[in-house]
Amino acid sequence: MPGPIQSIERAAAMLRLLARGSGRMGVGEIAAALGLAKPTAHGILRTLQGVGFVDQDPVSGKYQLGAAIQELGAGHLDANELRSRAINRADALAARSGESVRIAAPVDGEIQVVHHVFRPDNSEQELAVGEILPAHATALGKVLLAYDAELAATVRAGDLPALTHRTIIAKPALGRALTEVRRAGWAGDIGEYRSGEASIAAPIRARGGLVAGAIAITGPIDHLCDGQLRFRPALVEQVRNAAQAVSRDLGGAQ
Repeated sequence: MPGPIQSIERAAAMLRLLARGSGRMGVGEIAAALGLAKPTAHGILRTLQGVGFVDQDPVSGKYQLGAAIQELGAGHLDANELRSRAINRADALAARSGESVRIAAPVDGEIQVVHHVFRPDNSEQELAVGEILPAHATALGKVLLAYDAELAATVRAGDLPALTHRTIIAKPALGRALTEVRRAGWAGDIGEYRSGEASIAAPIRARGGLVAGAIAITGPIDHLCDGQLRFRPALVEQVRNAAQAVSRDLGGAQ
């Protein structure tokens, strides 16, 4: 088995050091306390600052713990920040695809729609923000389950209710579907949540690659699929590109 990774050990030691005493230290103080060369300490601090784990005071230049440390227990990017960062990308996806766009995130152990862009055809539509989605029966839900083992285990521990005749209700089948999502990098549902409706979704990643949410287009099955019920590749590509663009905005993709 490989041994411990020294840079991670040093980063952890820095965070513990900053959590003690006054909580504000200069790079020289940190380097001396940990027995590191100053350039080494500075490089680690800059990396921790980049992911929000430490902040640097602009006046004194000293470092302290960042707000992101307090968010570790939540495990996910705040839904409001996700929405604010994704609004422009969602609008562009709706205009390009001609379909409605939803962004969802895990909220209190459920899959919640945090942003919704109406289909740009002036038809009557109902705002879905705040809607709780059935994770096993929606493309958005499958994406979030595929990258969150704890959430997936919780869903599989309960019943998988049939919402239409196409809903996945067998737990082994759901497990296979989630494996395919991780392999392909996107998810789809065809009439599993609502008859006559299909969706295509892809993951949104925050710093470090953590999946913080998902973005999807939703529309009539014949809009998203061909006559053999195969998703139209151009639409899949549009959704994946939008997800990657939001991820770049969040620092989660290069």
